[in-house]
Amino acid sequence: MQKVSTNAMPVKKAKRKSISYDKYGYLFVAPFVIVFLVFQLYPIFFTFRTSLTDAAGWDKVLNNRIIGFDNFAKLFAFDTEVSKFFWQSLGNTVIMWLFNFVPQISMALILASWFTDSRMRLRFQGGFKVLIFMPNIITAATIGILFMALMGYPVGPINVLLQQLGMLNSPFEFMRNVAMARGTVSFIQWWMWYGNTMIIMIAGIMGINPALFEAALVDGCSSRQTFWKITLPLIKPILLYNLVTSLVGGLTMFDIPHLMTQGNPNYTTNTVARFIYQQGFEAPNNFNMASAASVVLFGIIVICSLILSALMKDRNAKPAKGVGK
Repeated sequence: MQKVSTNAMPVKKAKRKSISYDKYGYLFVAPFVIVFLVFQLYPIFFTFRTSLTDAAGWDKVLNNRIIGFDNFAKLFAFDTEVSKFFWQSLGNTVIMWLFNFVPQISMALILASWFTDSRMRLRFQGGFKVLIFMPNIITAATIGILFMALMGYPVGPINVLLQQLGMLNSPFEFMRNVAMARGTVSFIQWWMWYGNTMIIMIAGIMGINPALFEAALVDGCSSRQTFWKITLPLIKPILLYNLVTSLVGGLTMFDIPHLMTQGNPNYTTNTVARFIYQQGFEAPNNFNMASAASVVLFGIIVICSLILSALMKDRNAKPAKGVGK
């Protein structure tokens, strides 16, 4: 039998040169970073600086001087016309946001639980989702013009219909009534955004382990018990996301009130965003006051977001223990 030599030379493996693709990642994110720095981060710092200056009028946009916190003192004085107008606008914004967000989140939760409940077996789910989400993809300008036409005075379709049904004796000017004007703005905001909120909720519910729902079904839990005991606690992060994004969107509400009511009647639908627009881009172009109001609004949003995060924090969660400890 032939012996195999033990002194054979070991076969050398060919070394492969590793290729790093890290630099391509930087190239792909570079456009976003550049756009963010130029059109978002720089304007934020510029707004903070302008809020501390006397930049009232186009001639002082660049040639201004630092005056400290005088602009903020005017906003928080509560006895000046600008201060009263600002806090009235903030109150209007909060009222209209609450009247659209509470129904929005409630309807989104109900629809999301229906569409994800295997026991209901709803037909034509895809079509319903498209119809519910569709208002969100229509521009605010289009929706504003649509509702202005529907609620037109004196011969708008709603006025004509209500008179024919005998519910009105004469045409009603909806946008001259405080409750109707605020209610219309809140309704439009709800109608535009509840579909978007519903889709996010559905995505959150579908991310829950199906074994939990199967176990609940085996144990004889009803749909209501499953929703309150399993679904709702496990989508808290999604709820927090919707709360914060709705808060930001609600407090910066501008397009619908601006297009439909211009802040009327008697500035009861004027929002903080419209107040900032009026101070900065209508005579006498108080860019300093507009910037100060923007900073105050930014601070309110940050504080409210932190409060919501603290309230929604899961206090029952325990930190993971290390292996072997």
